[in-house]
Amino acid sequence: MFFMSKNLQYDIIIVGGGHAGIEAALAAARMGCRTLLLTMNQDRIGMLSCNPAVGGLGKGQLVREIDALGGEIARVTDECAIQYRRLNTRKGPAVQATRVQVDRHRYGLSMKRRVENTPGLHLHQGMVEEIIVDKDRVIGVETELGECFTAGRVIITPGTFLNGLIHVGLKHFAGGRMGDPAASGLSASLKELGFNLGRFKTGTCPRLDGRSIDFDRLELQPGDQNPTPFSFSSPPVTMERIPCYIAWTNRRTHEIIRKGLTRSPLFSGVITGRGVRYCPSIEDKVVKFSERDRHHIFLEPEGRDTNEY
Repeated sequence: MFFMSKNLQYDIIIVGGGHAGIEAALAAARMGCRTLLLTMNQDRIGMLSCNPAVGGLGKGQLVREIDALGGEIARVTDECAIQYRRLNTRKGPAVQATRVQVDRHRYGLSMKRRVENTPGLHLHQGMVEEIIVDKDRVIGVETELGECFTAGRVIITPGTFLNGLIHVGLKHFAGGRMGDPAASGLSASLKELGFNLGRFKTGTCPRLDGRSIDFDRLELQPGDQNPTPFSFSSPPVTMERIPCYIAWTNRRTHEIIRKGLTRSPLFSGVITGRGVRYCPSIEDKVVKFSERDRHHIFLEPEGRDTNEY
């Protein structure tokens, strides 16, 4: 048996400070629940890990629905936007969607500010190692430092961190994302409680130094001139837009990629997880669509104050 001080007791504990965890924590606190948001690193909550863009087909509709329910993702996206694009404009309204390129660093700071300034919501840095259960009922969590927090409900939003594995070429190591550890203890705790764990595959594009790119040889992608804000409550868009760029592969590119497939974890048997449907890696495109002579390569800025693309 363990005993807790009252200041460590909550109505709801949220484990994970990504998109889902932040929205869950904000919603719970706004409904009057004493809420704890636990995250490995307070300075990386709301981080856009793969690509600093919000929305797109399917995902854009989801962002709109979250906004209609009072969520923050659409409002923060509008606040940090650097380019808007309406997709599928040649088709009917039902399949159109908004995609917004945002400033990666500013987005995370804006989300953190909202979390920190929400009454009843407590942000704490710590890695959850164990789900505490008493008589088949979840009553709290314990961190790697031995801190115990109790609550009537625990919501787990782990993202890519449960037994996360990072592949860089043929090298691989444990990690939730580059620079952050995997949640191995939490994974083991869930497995011990009877949950079956699986693994999905997601790819993160390499970053390029914009000073090394000859943009004159690329196709300009300026974005929409009069975009509609993502959020129903945002003011009209007046920010300075930053362009993206498009390049194309060719037959020579494809030949180089095919010769290097033995060094790709996706085709060497190292990766066994299921890949995402609508965002394949370039080598996946070359293999699956071998009849095509070229594919898009998108160059998108990471933010307003960086040379990264």
